[in-house]
Amino acid sequence: MSNKPITLYGHATGPNPWKVAIILEELKIPYETKYMDMGDLKKPAFEKLNPNGRVPAIEDPNTSITLGESGAIIEYLVDTYDTTHSLTYTKSPEKYQVKQWLHFQMSGQGPYFGQAAWFEKFHPEKIASARDRYKDQIKRVLQVLDKHLSSTGKEYLVGDKCTYADLSFVTWDMMVPWIFGDEAGSLEIEKNYPSYHAWNQRLMQRPSVQKIGQDKQKAMSGK
Repeated sequence: MSNKPITLYGHATGPNPWKVAIILEELKIPYETKYMDMGDLKKPAFEKLNPNGRVPAIEDPNTSITLGESGAIIEYLVDTYDTTHSLTYTKSPEKYQVKQWLHFQMSGQGPYFGQAAWFEKFHPEKIASARDRYKDQIKRVLQVLDKHLSSTGKEYLVGDKCTYADLSFVTWDMMVPWIFGDEAGSLEIEKNYPSYHAWNQRLMQRPSVQKIGQDKQKAMSGK
């Protein structure tokens, strides 16, 4: 396979394109990021890349594939480029347990965290019941992760290594202090979710995560 850069379509603030970027960094896949204006995402040109009209999307000139949706993109990148299986497993049950946690991230973490962000920061009316519901769901997701990690006594979600499932949670987790704002301290994450906290800290120390954190700050500042 040739090694032409993949084009990653994203925008500066959204967690999902950065989630894909972490996997690209982990696997040392050459890529270029094209930052999209939000107003262009629902136009026909971009909807050809992702019919849902949202980022991320990728174009891979090495395989001629165009793909949207972060979870599908991550599975594609791992299946195509992770030839040493550094971020996954090839045998059952671990192979499917990794998929389980990726699907939980997409169905549980992403939507609930996203709705919490919407009702806290962007919704024109302050609806207490909606704000409380989605912040409570963030706490529930943290509890699910903490309970699993505590019960297995392992450093990562599946097996004995960091996988693409672990990394898929990072960029949404980065948003928790921003979502909760002045209430963030009341979460007492290290005390209330100690296994989750230790896991998250391990992930935050990975070079790929640190680089993407820096890239995101630069993108948001326009540098």
